[in-house]
Amino acid sequence: MTLHIFTSAALNYLPKVQRLVQSVRHFHPEAKITLALADVPPQGARPAEGFDRIISVADLDLPDWRAWAFGHTLVELATAIKPFVLERLLNDDDNDGAVKVIYLDPDTVLFDRLDDVVDTLDHASVALTPHLVTPESSTQGILDNEMAALKHGIYNLGFVAVKADPAGKAVAAWWRRRCQDWCIDDIPNGLFTDQRWMDLVPALFPAVEILRSSRLNVAPWNVTHRPIEERDGHYWVNKDEKLGFYHFTGFDSGAHDVMADRYGQHSPAVRKLIEDYRAFVKHAASEPLSRHPWAFAAFDNGEPIPREARRLYRAREDLKRAFPDPFGESFLRWWHAEGMNETAPPLRPSARAQMTQAITRPGDWLRLLKRAWRIWRDEGLQGLKKRWG
Repeated sequence: MTLHIFTSAALNYLPKVQRLVQSVRHFHPEAKITLALADVPPQGARPAEGFDRIISVADLDLPDWRAWAFGHTLVELATAIKPFVLERLLNDDDNDGAVKVIYLDPDTVLFDRLDDVVDTLDHASVALTPHLVTPESSTQGILDNEMAALKHGIYNLGFVAVKADPAGKAVAAWWRRRCQDWCIDDIPNGLFTDQRWMDLVPALFPAVEILRSSRLNVAPWNVTHRPIEERDGHYWVNKDEKLGFYHFTGFDSGAHDVMADRYGQHSPAVRKLIEDYRAFVKHAASEPLSRHPWAFAAFDNGEPIPREARRLYRAREDLKRAFPDPFGESFLRWWHAEGMNETAPPLRPSARAQMTQAITRPGDWLRLLKRAWRIWRDEGLQGLKKRWG
């Protein structure tokens, strides 16, 4: 059996990546570790030690990969490349399904072996961890955690495990196709980067295991129901389970501290976890590459790329044809002259937009008229007005 463990990050996350790699090497020395790099390092630089393999966005065989990268923020790009790398690792070794791949976010740390996860893939093709496995009882908990899961996704994609069998490969291919076009942070339209897509996987694919163990993917949003204590040189969850891995999500923004103060304020073990992690990351931040600017942060002249410019370029095929290199001067001139006054078209066109398109596609008229009749029958005039907008 071959075990791959990989993470995805840009150069700015190298201090956190180093802590994850250190923990993986300690608990799973047999694993092959891969970095999915959502960045381009300076010529001749190697982004961190400890990796068996580094696969950058330039290595993914994407046509016009720079233009594709332009359409994403840093977080969107780092998550969009995950299924591409997963699929490659699953297909690299033809070993009759004996290849197992675990993805871990760069801000996770192992505190024990994950043999329970590896063993799960003996009978399952995919393993997922929910954000929550215990109902919240307080209003604050419902607002912070249950509602957040409804917006961001039921399963936390800081972890996923997949086996190289037909079902596992099918999930990876499906996820890769979705993330190629729609790995974006657009909660109003039901998307949160790569994560919301995974909500569909247990319904669409066989052999999906939901791991409800309290020791996996412990984080501030669930630590209320997973009390941690330090004993005998180990961290324990719910007294009798060794902590598998902890997720330090939102560490740089301060969100992690806010949630940890709210839900883990009475836990000395949680505070120690956080302070040890903070000390390591601060020390590792001396790594020069971690201060290197993100390769896709700015136009060629150094001007920062607005999020709106990325959205517009990604959504408009005419812009992709007119400006195959959006980082260059020609697209920047267009953006200043015209683009700043435009908005990206919606992911899901309104009824008005569909009717407009139907003028040039008469074959759609009958379908739209049938839809209008059903809305009128079921919802009346107010329903038509609502859908028309």
